[in-house]
Amino acid sequence: MPDIKHFDPELALERAEKLFWQRGAAEASIQDVVAATGLNRSSLYATFGGKQQLYLAAIRRYLHRRAQPAFRHLADDDRGLPAVRDFFAGLIEVRCSGEHAGWGCMVVNAHLGGEHQDPAVQALLAEHHRQLRDALHTALETARRAGQLAPHVATGAAAETLALLAYGVNLHSRTGADAPTLLRTVTGTLALLEP
Repeated sequence: MPDIKHFDPELALERAEKLFWQRGAAEASIQDVVAATGLNRSSLYATFGGKQQLYLAAIRRYLHRRAQPAFRHLADDDRGLPAVRDFFAGLIEVRCSGEHAGWGCMVVNAHLGGEHQDPAVQALLAEHHRQLRDALHTALETARRAGQLAPHVATGAAAETLALLAYGVNLHSRTGADAPTLLRTVTGTLALLEP
């Protein structure tokens, strides 16, 4: 007879994502996971295979639902530098206000915690970085064609720099930086790319 689940695995995964995002996998005990998801240990292990597997599922969910849509939107936007400005403005708004203010980015948090030592986590972090950098590069190439960049700007190197700036925004917002301060930094950085 098949096992019938008496809970919503997607809801449990959403709750685990929020726990790991806010606290990190290393800081969240299995009891914290049980409390956050509402699952007992046997259901947790039967459904997700344990805390590390649940963490991997949670970070994949974060990437799929939060990071990748923003990257696609940036890459598909045909405005060039205004699209990059709006990307950073949206990032800062999410990091500094609302339900997840002060949480930073789950991916950046994983870079800082012990989670990054797992090869499966490393692969997800590397893929996230590639997608972020590529979306920024696409936007900068659009800016180049629109005459919005100074001639000396190498779009590949600039995209890598802006990806690192996004990590800095995520990290600094987690430590309490306010939105106007972060916006000034982004504005000043983008001004360096303009003719």
